[in-house]
Amino acid sequence: MTFRQELLLHMTVDLAILTVRENRLNVLVIERGNEPYRGQDALPGGFVRPWETLDEAARRELAEETSVGGDELYLTVSGIYSAPDRDPRSRVVSVAYLAIAPDLPMPTAGSDAIGARWAPVDAVRATLAFDHAAILADAVELARTRLEFTTVAAAFCPSEFTIGDLRNVYEVVWGTSVDPRNFARKVAHTDGFVVPTGGKRAPETGRPATLYRRGPATTLNPPLLREATVDQASPELEPAGC
Repeated sequence: MTFRQELLLHMTVDLAILTVRENRLNVLVIERGNEPYRGQDALPGGFVRPWETLDEAARRELAEETSVGGDELYLTVSGIYSAPDRDPRSRVVSVAYLAIAPDLPMPTAGSDAIGARWAPVDAVRATLAFDHAAILADAVELARTRLEFTTVAAAFCPSEFTIGDLRNVYEVVWGTSVDPRNFARKVAHTDGFVVPTGGKRAPETGRPATLYRRGPATTLNPPLLREATVDQASPELEPAGC
């Protein structure tokens, strides 16, 4: 075995996959089928194979453990975790990914996972195996920051959405209320953030709402900054560092 192969066999990928379900920020978790931590919740992930890139390993593990395809997900590296004792089996370095998607169907467990499900972030963050609580905390904070400076909020939305839908993403991910008029004005004055589709959605009451799709812009200028620090009472979601 070469040095390169030995290194890859001791490298893993872990995925914090976030979506908005029932107006709560959810994360995809699996129930581990093997030791260590058998029966405990964890983020999807696993060892990188010698012939794989990190991105390939992340998408493979996602499909094998949850049946969720990763080709259309917003996927970005959220941190590197290298504490010597983070994995009781051996010295393992993990590259963590943040994935963002609209409301996805229920996952199906596979590979070495007993179960897979969407769970509210605040319900599972303190019970995850390994150092996955820290990985999740960093991923959530990265998502919150990306909402300020990029157009990634639209990745939480379906192909067509209203300004109210988009504002709801900010409120759920940030964990705070957002002024509707101020938000709508900022979105309207940000070139390329959203583009009208020409359609409207008729609500049960009130006027029909204009439908939009994601525009070509990738960054927000000016940014949509958080008006207050969110979730200060939840230390588990403070960035844990890498």
